[in-house]
Amino acid sequence: MAAASSYKLRIEGMDCAACALKIENAIKRLPGVSEINISYAAATLALDLDEDRGSPRMIEDKIRALGYTPAGAPLAEEATLPKKRDRLPWWKGAKGQLVLGTGALFAFAFVLAQVLPEWERSLYSAAALAGVIPIARRAVAGALSGSPFTIETLMAIAAIGAVAIGEPEEAAVVIFLFSVGELLETLAAGRARAGIEALIDLVPRTARRQRANSSDIEEVSVDELAIGDVVVVRPGDRIPSDGTVIDGASEVDEAPVTGESVPVFKEVGAEVYAGSINANGELRVEIARTAGDNTIARIIRLVEEAQESKAPTARMIDRFSRWYTPGAMLFALMLIVVPPLAFDGDWTTWIYRGLATLLIACPCALVISTPAAIASGLAAGARHGLLIKGGAALETLGKVRAVAFDKTGTLTRGRPRVTDVVAINGDERAVLAMAAAVERNSSHPLGRAITSEAKARGLDLPLTFGGAVATPGRAVTARLKHGFVSVGSPRHAAELTSIDPGITERINVLEAEGKTVVVILSGKVVDGLIALRDEPREDAVEGVRRLAHWDIAAIMLTGDNRRTAGAIAAQLGIEARAELLPDQKLAQIVKLKEAGPIAMVGDGINDAPALAAASVGIAMGGGTDVALETADAALLKNRVNGVAELIALSRATLSNIWQNIAIALGLKAVFLVTTLSGMTLLWMAILADTGATVLVTANALRLLAFRL
Repeated sequence: MAAASSYKLRIEGMDCAACALKIENAIKRLPGVSEINISYAAATLALDLDEDRGSPRMIEDKIRALGYTPAGAPLAEEATLPKKRDRLPWWKGAKGQLVLGTGALFAFAFVLAQVLPEWERSLYSAAALAGVIPIARRAVAGALSGSPFTIETLMAIAAIGAVAIGEPEEAAVVIFLFSVGELLETLAAGRARAGIEALIDLVPRTARRQRANSSDIEEVSVDELAIGDVVVVRPGDRIPSDGTVIDGASEVDEAPVTGESVPVFKEVGAEVYAGSINANGELRVEIARTAGDNTIARIIRLVEEAQESKAPTARMIDRFSRWYTPGAMLFALMLIVVPPLAFDGDWTTWIYRGLATLLIACPCALVISTPAAIASGLAAGARHGLLIKGGAALETLGKVRAVAFDKTGTLTRGRPRVTDVVAINGDERAVLAMAAAVERNSSHPLGRAITSEAKARGLDLPLTFGGAVATPGRAVTARLKHGFVSVGSPRHAAELTSIDPGITERINVLEAEGKTVVVILSGKVVDGLIALRDEPREDAVEGVRRLAHWDIAAIMLTGDNRRTAGAIAAQLGIEARAELLPDQKLAQIVKLKEAGPIAMVGDGINDAPALAAASVGIAMGGGTDVALETADAALLKNRVNGVAELIALSRATLSNIWQNIAIALGLKAVFLVTTLSGMTLLWMAILADTGATVLVTANALRLLAFRL
C-alpha cells in the first residue's frame, strides 16, 4: 500500500464558509482521502490522499461538479516563495459571467415584454428557468455529495416555485440578485486575501549575488538563492532572504516584517530578515534560508494554516447551521400548508410567503459571520507583527484574566552583563575563564554574557573534554583538565556542598542589588561567584500598565532568585514568583488557570511546558524559529507592548463577531415578520441574506484597518 501523499489545492470561487462546508462534505466521502483542512479565507484545500484508493483527478472532478475550479499541486512541490494568485477582471470569472448572463436574460425578457406584452409571463419564465439551471446543477451536485441543504437548493426551489405560482418576473429578479450577491462575496474575499498576499510584495523578485571566489556581482532570481550564498544589499534595497551580516553596517527598517517602527542597527554577526529595508549602508549578507523558507514565506503559510483552523464560535455556528437550514425548510413547508388547510387561507398567497421564507432562511450570512471576522483579525495581526496561529487562540486572547511572564528576555532585555567577578580560589581571570569554558556553547542569556565578558577581557579559555551538560534551572557542567566544573544557581550549589557563611553573605549582598549570582564549583569546592544584571525593557512598564487598565493581572514566573526577581518586579509594579524550575512554572500555570483563561509569555524553549499548559502561549522573538514555530502566538516585534496589542485585537475581533451575528439574525428576524404580514416581496427577501452577507463581510473587513 502506498503512503498517503499531501496535496494542497487552490479553489477558485470558494468565497464563503458555506462553500467550504459543501466542498468538505463532498471530499470526505471520497475513497482514500483523509486529514482534510479547508479555508475559504485562503481559498485552499489541504488533504492527505492514498493513491492506491483515489487520485487527484477524482478530487478535482468532484470540485468541478460542485461548480468550483481547482488548481494546485502536491505540497512537496511548493518549495519556493508563495506566489500571488492571478486575478481576472470580475467580468471574466465564473460568478461575474453568471451576473452578466442572468442580467442579460432579465433585460432581454423586459425589452421583449414591452413589445410583446401578451408573451410577458412566458418571456420572464424562460429567463428565470434558464438562469436557474447553473444554480440547480450545483444544488443537485451538492445533494449527491452529502450537502442537500445548501443555499443553491433554497434558491432553486424558490425560483422554480415562483414561476409555478405565476411570479416569473420576481423569480428572474431573485436569480439576478443572488448572482450579484455571490459576486460581491468573491470581491470581498479577494480583498481579504490581498491583505495577506501583500506580504509577498515585501520580498524582491531578484537579488545581487556575489560570485564564489570573486568580487563580481550577478543579478539572480530570489528562488535561485541557496544557503551560504552571499548577496550585496545596497541602501534602499530590500533584503532578499533571511541571513547574517558578514560585512558592513547599516540601520535596517524591519517594520514590514515585525511592525517595529524604529530602524534596527545591524553590523557583522547580526541576523536580518527577508523583506526588511536597508537604510543607509551597504551590507553583505550570507543567506541562511531559501526563498520558500524565509520569514515572510513562513508567516504567509502559518497565517493560511491558522485560517484553516476553526474558532470555537465558528464550530458552534457550523453545528447550528446543520440543523438550522433543514429546520427553516420545514418551517417554510408548514407555512405553505397549515394556513390553507387549517384556516382556509389562499394557497397562492401562502406558497408565495413560504418561498419568501426560504430565501430569508439562507444561512450564508450567519455561517460567514465568525470566519470572516477571524480571517480579517489574523491578517491584521500579521501586518502588525502579531502572529496568531488560529481562530481558537485569537478568541481566547480576548478572554484572558491573567498574563504570566518569564523574566529573562521577556520582561528584561535578555542581554545581562557581568557586573562582579568574586574569586574564592585563584584570581578573577581564572574564575571567569573557567566559567566561560563551561558556557562557551550555551544559548542561555547568562551563559552568553559570561563568554562575552571573557572575550572582552581577552582571556584564553581552558579546554573542555566532551560536551557540556545542562540541567534546566540548575546548572551547566563540563569536564576541564582538573575535573568537572559547574556553573549554577546558589540553590543548586547549596544542594551539592556546604557553603561558607561568608560566601553566602556575599551572595545575599549581590542579590539585594538586583543582580543574578552564579556559583562556580570545581567538584564540590566553590571557586568563585559571578554577578550579572539584566535591566527591564523600556516598553515593559507601559505593557504591564495597559494590562492593569483592563484589570488583567500580570505575574512574573522566573527561575531567578527572589531578591533579583523582586527588584525587577518592583520596577514594573507586578507580582513575582521566583526560584521556579520548569516543572514548578508549569504547576503555577495550572493553578492560575483554575481562576480563568491565562496567557503565558516566554522565549518558547525553556518555558515550553508552561507555554503549552497556558490557555494561550505567546512567544517573544523577532522572526526567529522559536517565535514562529512555538506557542499559539508570537510577537515578531519582540516588545512587551505586543501582549496588550494581541488582547486588543482579540477583543475587537470578538466584538466584530457578535456584531456580525446580530446583523445576520437581526435582518432575518425583521424580514420574517414582514413576510408573515405579507409586506415582503421575493426580491426583497433575497436581500435578507445577500444584503446581510455583504454587510457582514464589509463589517469584518473593517478589522483589516485595525490600529494598535
